[in-house]
Amino acid sequence: MKVLLRYISIILILVLGIFCSGCVDNKPISERELLRLHIRADSNASVDQSVKLKVRDDIVAYLAEKNKDVTSFKEAYAKISSQLSTLKQIADNRLKKEGMNYVADVKLTREYFPTRSYGDVVLESGIYDALIINLGSGKGDNWWCVVFPPLCYLDATDDFVYKSKLKELIDKYF
Repeated sequence: MKVLLRYISIILILVLGIFCSGCVDNKPISERELLRLHIRADSNASVDQSVKLKVRDDIVAYLAEKNKDVTSFKEAYAKISSQLSTLKQIADNRLKKEGMNYVADVKLTREYFPTRSYGDVVLESGIYDALIINLGSGKGDNWWCVVFPPLCYLDATDDFVYKSKLKELIDKYF
């Protein structure tokens, strides 16, 4: 009986390994179809940094809701491209509510970014597609994330929570 269980375990591990190998993208992360989000504050003054985080909360909540069913980079890019005026309005409304005397500039573009990391996720330096939201001059520190594939979300403590669809699937069944 132990031998049979051992063979079944080995077969399951091999099948899982074969399944998972098809899920691995061996391209360097800078060559994958990623859509970054950068929200750049007007300055590094505490009031501008605080407002940046409030704009972030509003933008991320909107994007999470409106783009939850997006399944490809092309679809994400097209959908967000069609939402640029709404995203600007969301940011401008927050800036006005907070009493700021500047507005937001919202654009989809390709830009060079240096290597950035957060926890276990590292984005190598390179040129990436990005949704850029400059608040006022946009010369302050930025907040960043990846909106496609949706690698991060905000939780109740304002920390990032990185999610992996493969890990969620494995956790669900094992």
